Amino acid sequence: MRKIIYLFIALAVSLQTFAQQDTSAYAAQRAKVNALLAERSAKFGQYDESLNQRTGIFGWQTKRDIKNSNEILRQVVITDNNIFKELKILMDYKDLQNQQKVAVADHSQERMERYMQTIKKLQDQNEQLKAATESRVKSRNISTYIIVFLLLVMAGGFYFLFKKIQQYKKNEKGTVQNLG
Repeated sequence: MRKIIYLFIALAVSLQTFAQQDTSAYAAQRAKVNALLAERSAKFGQYDESLNQRTGIFGWQTKRDIKNSNEILRQVVITDNNIFKELKILMDYKDLQNQQKVAVADHSQERMERYMQTIKKLQDQNEQLKAATESRVKSRNISTYIIVFLLLVMAGGFYFLFKKIQQYKKNEKGTVQNLG
């Protein structure tokens, strides 16, 4: 029983360590996504500012202003694509975590069922051994009674045989004296 308890404790510690490793990797991926989102927000702010820049004559936008705005917008789109890639990785990672949790739960359930089967088997064997021990004790008791009975019969037989021999010897002495 102690071995089973120690096994459950070891399993719980290993699962906790595994979960902490997964959590730290997941947290690192989330931090990466959050950094990309902050970068996107900053770039979009730059784009918004670039739309308001008017360096041309009479406050109009120049080709250079429009190109600058388009370049910033292109950088926002690239950042968006990177965010989508990292989110996909994050979601895949989360799915993998869920699959691992399900696999660990299934494996733990199977192991618990096998432990319960083993315990049941050992309990059945224990009951069989108890029954065998009780039958041996009963057979020993019966054997003891039979042996005691046979010893009494033998003692009684020896007693009667001894009495017969003594009676025979008395009768012999009496016949010898009568003859004599």
